[in-house]
Amino acid sequence: MSKSPVEIAGFEFLSDKKAETFQSKDSRFRNNEKIRRVAAVDIGTNSTHLVIASVDPVLNTFSIDLAEKSSTRLGNRDLDTGDLTESSKTRVLQTLRRFKDLAISQNVEETLLAATSAVREAPNGRAFLSQIKDELDLDVELISGAEEARLIYLGILSGMPFGQQPHILLDIGGGSTELVLADEQDARALTSTRLGAVSLQRDFIKDTPISAARLNFLRTFIQGSLEPAVKKVLSRIKSEETAKLVATSGTALAIGGLVASEDQDSLLRKHGYTFSEEKLTRLVDKLLAMSPQQRRKLAPLSERRAEIIVPGALIMQTIMKMLKIKEVVLSERALREGLVVNWMFREGLLKDRFSLQGSIRQRTVIHQVERFSVNRSRAERVANFALSIYNNTGGLLHHDKGPGRDLLWAAAMLHSCGQHINLGSYHKHSWYLIRHGELLGYSHSEHLMIAAIARYHRKSLPKKRHEAWQALDNKEFRRIVSEMSLILRLSTSLDRRPDSSISSLKFLLKPSELTIDLIPENHIENLRLEHWSLSNCIPIVKELTGVDLKVLVNTSLA
Repeated sequence: MSKSPVEIAGFEFLSDKKAETFQSKDSRFRNNEKIRRVAAVDIGTNSTHLVIASVDPVLNTFSIDLAEKSSTRLGNRDLDTGDLTESSKTRVLQTLRRFKDLAISQNVEETLLAATSAVREAPNGRAFLSQIKDELDLDVELISGAEEARLIYLGILSGMPFGQQPHILLDIGGGSTELVLADEQDARALTSTRLGAVSLQRDFIKDTPISAARLNFLRTFIQGSLEPAVKKVLSRIKSEETAKLVATSGTALAIGGLVASEDQDSLLRKHGYTFSEEKLTRLVDKLLAMSPQQRRKLAPLSERRAEIIVPGALIMQTIMKMLKIKEVVLSERALREGLVVNWMFREGLLKDRFSLQGSIRQRTVIHQVERFSVNRSRAERVANFALSIYNNTGGLLHHDKGPGRDLLWAAAMLHSCGQHINLGSYHKHSWYLIRHGELLGYSHSEHLMIAAIARYHRKSLPKKRHEAWQALDNKEFRRIVSEMSLILRLSTSLDRRPDSSISSLKFLLKPSELTIDLIPENHIENLRLEHWSLSNCIPIVKELTGVDLKVLVNTSLA
C-alpha cells in the first residue's frame, strides 16, 4: 500500500489535526485579522533600539516588520560622578519620542521598554526613567543583569533550534556581558558580568595601537572578570555533553561581518553565520595593528562601532579560549525579541518554552508562505511529491544522507514565492526573496542552499556565472543543491493543475534506470498533461545522473 502525501511529508503539523487549524485560518492570516503587533525598545549602553513585530498566534511565531536604532551613548557617563550626562539623556529622549511616533503609526497594541546596564549603574538612572515617564508618558522597566540574560535567552530561543544540545549564549554589550547556558526547555545558568565594550574602551584603552604590556594586562583583566561566569556555566554542562556557542547583539554581529569580509563573503543576513576561533584570532591581530582611523574605514563597521570593536573582539576571543570552544554561530535575535516572547507568554500565546522551539523550521517556512501569498495547498502537494521521490530514489537520483531532505521540503514550499513579484522568471525572484528573507532555525549555508534549490527547479541548470551558484563556496553544498533541485524539478512538473490529479507515485529502480508510475486520483482521470511534463525532464535526468527515466500512467491501482 502506497503512502499518502501526508504520511510522506513526515512533519507532525501536516499530519495531525493541527493541519486543519492551519488550513482553515490561512485566509484570516492573509487578511491580517489575527495578527497582533507589538513594539520593543532596548535602551542600551551604546545604542537605543526599536523593533516592531507582527505576532502570529496560530503558528506561535513572529516576524520583525521594522527595526530602528540610534547611537545614544548612555555609557559615556560623567567621569567624576558616574551620572548619565545631559547630552546622552537628551539623545535618548529624542530617540524615544521618534520611536513612540513610529509605534503609533504602526498601530501597535503595546510598547515594551527595557533599560540595561548604563541606566542600572548610574546614580541618576532611576531619576532619568522618571523623566521619561513625565515627558513622554512611557514606562521603562529597569531590568537586572539576570533578567537581561533571561530575555536574551528567550530571544535566541525564538530563532534557533536547540535540539538536545546545550547552548552557551553570549551577548557582549556596551556595559555588561551576558553568558547563559541553556537548552530548549530552560536556562541552566544565567550570568551577567560588569564588563562591556564601551566600559573597557573608556577605562583601559587610551592609546592605539595598544602596547604589548597593556594588551597583556587587558587580557588578564577580561579573563579575571569573566572567570566566575565561565566557571558557573562549565559546572552545569554534563560530562557527556558538547555545548554550542551562540553570540548575539551589535558587537558580535559586527565581528561576524568583519570575518565574512576577510573571506570575501557577502552576508545579507548574519543569522546562522558560523566562524572559527582561528578566523577570530586573525581578525583580532589585524584590528590591534590598526589605528582608529584605519578601523573607521572598514566597510562593515559604523564609526561608533569602530571605536569599541577591539575590546569587544577581545572579550569574545577570551571567552572562546576559556570555554575551549572552536567556533561560534551568530543570532540576530536577542533582548528585543526576548521582550516580544515574554509578552507572548504574558498574553497566553505561548504555554511553555518547548512550544516556542517545536518545529521552528517548519513554522518559519509556513510563515514565509503566508507572507508571500503562496498557494499553500499546491506548495504542500509539490513538497509531498518531492519527499516521495527523495525517499524512493536514494543511491540513484541522489546520495544524500539526511541534511538535504529538510532543505528540499523548505525549497518546495517556497519555490513559487517569486510569483508574488512577477510570473516571468519567477524562479529568480524566488531565489531573491528566500535569500533576503528570514528563515529561522537554518544556518547561513542552509539558507543559501534553500534559495538555490528553489532557483534551479526550472529553466537552466547552474552555471559558474550565476550569483546563486557563486554563493555556494563548498563542493558538498553544490552537490546537495544539484541533487535536490533536480528532485524539485521533477516534483513541480507534476503540479500542472489547480486541483490534485495524482493519488500517489510508484517507483521501480534498476541500475541506471528509474521508472515512475503516475497513479491518478480515479480511474477516469486523464494524466496526459502530467506524463508529458515529467517526460520533458528525461534529458536533464540523463545529463545530471546518467539515469534513464521512464514515465508511465498506471490506472489499475487507482
